[in-house]
Amino acid sequence: MKNTEVVGSKFVVQTANENHLHFAETICAEMEESAKKRGTGIAKRSPVYIMEKMVEGKAIIATTDTGQWVGFCYIETWEHGKFVANSGLIVHPDFRNSGMAKAIKQKAFELSRKKYPDAKIIGITTSLPVMKINSDLGYEPVTFSELPADDAFWKGCASCVNYDVLTRTGRKHCLCTGMMYNPDDKKKTEVSVGAEVVEKTSWDFLKESSLYERWMRIKQRILLRREERAKKKNAGALLVH
Repeated sequence: MKNTEVVGSKFVVQTANENHLHFAETICAEMEESAKKRGTGIAKRSPVYIMEKMVEGKAIIATTDTGQWVGFCYIETWEHGKFVANSGLIVHPDFRNSGMAKAIKQKAFELSRKKYPDAKIIGITTSLPVMKINSDLGYEPVTFSELPADDAFWKGCASCVNYDVLTRTGRKHCLCTGMMYNPDDKKKTEVSVGAEVVEKTSWDFLKESSLYERWMRIKQRILLRREERAKKKNAGALLVH
C-alpha cells in the first residue's frame, strides 16, 4: 500500500485521508488531556483543522490492524514553505512505550521531505525521548533565532504555562529546545568514500544526552528563578502605585 508501513503485525502507520476523519475529535481531546498531564501547553487545534490536514494529505495516523486509533501527527509550513514543522505528535496512552512515537515521527519526516524537499524541518520540545527521535532523523539543536520569525508560529506557544518565559526573554530563551533538520547542511556533511556516499555525524545524542539533561535542569532553574523575580518585582510595583 502506498505511503503505508506495517510495524510488526499489529500497527499500521500511514498518510491520513478521508477515511480517518471520524478520529479527529478523539485526537484533539487526547492532545489537550496529554498537555494537561505534562503541565505544558500546545497549539490548540480544532477537529475541523485536524480534518483539513487529513484531507490535504498532510497528516500521519497510526491504527491497529483492526482499525483502532493509536497515534497521530501533522505537518505545518511557515514562511512560504521555507520551514516545515511536524506538530501535534500524540500517542494513545494504551500504546505508549511501544515505539509508535518513533514510527509516526519517521513517517511524518518522510512526508515532509517528499512534499517540501528544500525546507528546513523544525521542532521545539522539552522531551528528551523526542529529542532522541529527532536526533536519529538528522535534527540538531538550534537557537530560537534560527526558527521562523513569523508571529503565527510562536502563537502556538501561547497556551503553554512557560509562555511568559519566552515572551520576557524576547523569544531568545525558554524551557523548550529548538531542533532543525537542514537539507543544505545535510548535503555538506555527506562525503564520498570510494563509490559510497556516507554521512558525517556532527552531533551524537547518546554521548551528549546526559550532559544535555543536566544543562536542561540548570536552564530550568535559572529561567524559573528569573520569572519568579520578575513577578515579585511587578507585584511590588503595583503595591507602590
